Amino acid sequence: MHDTTLLLIEVGALLLVLSLLGRVALRFGVSPIPLYLLAGLTVGHGGVLPLQASQDFFEVGSEIGVILLLAMLGLEYSPSELVRNLKQSRLAGVLDALLNAIPGAAFALLLGWGPVAAVTLAGVTWVSSSGVVAKVLRDLRRLSNRETPVILSVLVIEDLAMAFYLPVLSALVIGAGLLQGATTVVVAVTVVVVILFAALRFGKVLSRLFPAQSPEPLLLGVLGLTMLVAGLAEQVSVSAAVGAFLVGIAISGQVAHNATVVLAPLRDLFATVFFVFFGIATDPADIVPVILPALALAVVTIATKTLGGYIAARRAGIGVPGSWRTGLTLTPRGEFSIVIAGLAVGAGIEPMLAPLATAYVLITVIAGPLLARIPDATWFKNAVRNRRLATEASEPV
Repeated sequence: MHDTTLLLIEVGALLLVLSLLGRVALRFGVSPIPLYLLAGLTVGHGGVLPLQASQDFFEVGSEIGVILLLAMLGLEYSPSELVRNLKQSRLAGVLDALLNAIPGAAFALLLGWGPVAAVTLAGVTWVSSSGVVAKVLRDLRRLSNRETPVILSVLVIEDLAMAFYLPVLSALVIGAGLLQGATTVVVAVTVVVVILFAALRFGKVLSRLFPAQSPEPLLLGVLGLTMLVAGLAEQVSVSAAVGAFLVGIAISGQVAHNATVVLAPLRDLFATVFFVFFGIATDPADIVPVILPALALAVVTIATKTLGGYIAARRAGIGVPGSWRTGLTLTPRGEFSIVIAGLAVGAGIEPMLAPLATAYVLITVIAGPLLARIPDATWFKNAVRNRRLATEASEPV
């Protein structure tokens, strides 16, 4: 059979299966990401039905998926909102980093993986999944809740921190010398600052380049600019995903709103391809030995992420129920965790990082959306109310 014919058959059949899996996830109110990862494991290396002709397609599609995920997140913010959120939530961002990166680093050291793997696993456990969190907020109809700006602020800080973290990690995993590593970081930071400055000063001018009311040119223009900047960012050792995020920030107004509408189907398609490809690249046999370590790591970091989100919300004046919603909603890890692990594994740092990250992401994206529902449960509301009444009763008159 011709390679192109086989590719079409494999891609078509897998997309149909993914559609059914997405429908199952929708039926039970959970994220489809773990099902997509499991599908990738089934058709990947060591899987039951390994693909033969379409792996290159999924590899390229996964790169586009990451770019679109972050670009779409950037479109949700204006440059002024970004700066305001950063000023208001910088302490929350620092606390979030300390509470969630340190357990990952310590875990890697306990496993004897060395300092570079420790820096890598710190990133895996640090960053929440913007895609999963955004979906949870939409599914639970919390976009207008008082705690939602706090959640989004933490996500933005984490995503921007990746602009500095990823170049450092890249320098470490390739074994770059001190001078070369420092140069890489300086170049990366300079590029990020320049793009942010351009977004703040010239974002409106950039938005005028695209016809807001013409879907086809708008789609082609925004997608083309996003991929161009992402590629240039990658060329100077800044993550392509971060470059895409900053393009999204720069586009504002009606253009940003309409771009979100026309790009959403593409994002959903290629984001799915991204998660499937990570499963394809992971041998299921490698996951079995790390299930228990991944579960232990997930338990610890779900607790630390919940604590960090709770404290951030309380500092912002949010009530107890909203603070719990903040912490529990932030618990899923996803796209960046997988990107970070893949970067290290691609450089041959620690082969068990990919299966550990896959198992870890699976656990958190299954548990996270379920945990986020707890503050809405009747028993939880009653417990919070009883605790408040008990506290009020114990206070001196």
